[in-house]
Amino acid sequence: MNMSTNMHDEFRRYAVYHRRINSLALDQYTRHAAKALTPYIIEERPLNVASMDVFSRLMMDRIIFLGEPIDDYVANIVTAQLLFLESTDRGRDIQMYINSPGGSAYAGLGIYDTMQVIQPDVATICTGIAASMAAVLMCAGVKGKRTALKHSRILIHQPSGGISGQASDVEITAREISRVKRELYEIIAYHSGQSVEKIERDGDRDFWMSAEEAVAYGLIDEVLQTHPRKKPAEISSDSKSNGQETQDKKNKS
Repeated sequence: MNMSTNMHDEFRRYAVYHRRINSLALDQYTRHAAKALTPYIIEERPLNVASMDVFSRLMMDRIIFLGEPIDDYVANIVTAQLLFLESTDRGRDIQMYINSPGGSAYAGLGIYDTMQVIQPDVATICTGIAASMAAVLMCAGVKGKRTALKHSRILIHQPSGGISGQASDVEITAREISRVKRELYEIIAYHSGQSVEKIERDGDRDFWMSAEEAVAYGLIDEVLQTHPRKKPAEISSDSKSNGQETQDKKNKS
């Protein structure tokens, strides 16, 4: 049996038997995460060829992909992945790629707390959008290891929630939302270096940032740049030059 199959099976056993994640829920999440992409790759090894879903292959390289709205389902799987990768090697970094509109604050805080207590450093990379709770997770990576692609967007704002029922229940829920909001602002302030008061002012309404603005704000440390390439004008000039050389050769012949 090859290494990729071993790791996939080991993680499944860990998630089901140690983290008590429902096996049907785990399979459903795995299928859902893979269905929008080209989900299977063929990897050749000296003695065999393995077919696996791309997310299992990424996890072999200690890469977790958070590309869903954050709910209890997603949080349970991501938490299990973090703990599993810690159990396999406590000294190697874990990379978490984030492209998420956010979601449940409670579910997201479970991921956040796990990121803080495990021994491996968690490096975060924004690949599109890190909004709301996803922005909290984005800035919670280890300082110096928080990056974003050039055209990524990061959004912070206050939590929201619907309230209905008796007046006393509405009051209790409102107090809880205010407490969660304060906790989230304190987390962002801690990881960004901004004051809680500034986070509260900026987060009162949707506060969008480009990748460069997020660096200045302290939410990330670096914008990942593309590899150097020729400018379009240079490419166009080269193409014309090559075309002229070809025409000259034809004329001479």
